[in-house]
Amino acid sequence: MEYNELVQRVGWGEEFQFYYQDEEYWISTNKEGYYLTRGKDSFTQSFLTSEELFREGRIDEKSILELWNLIEI
Repeated sequence: MEYNELVQRVGWGEEFQFYYQDEEYWISTNKEGYYLTRGKDSFTQSFLTSEELFREGRIDEKSILELWNLIEI
């Protein structure tokens, strides 16, 4: 999957599980917002829009785009 496809599909309301450095993460959504959650400790970052999630969400102080080549979906 290409990064732009992920962004588009999350914007449509799809949810995704992915791995970065063998750690599980989730992108999820509900009527109140979008969430980026680390599986091992349930640390969650909350956002009002999918655009904000991809712009402001951080894993190891980097955006999903910056880590894209290291992420496994």
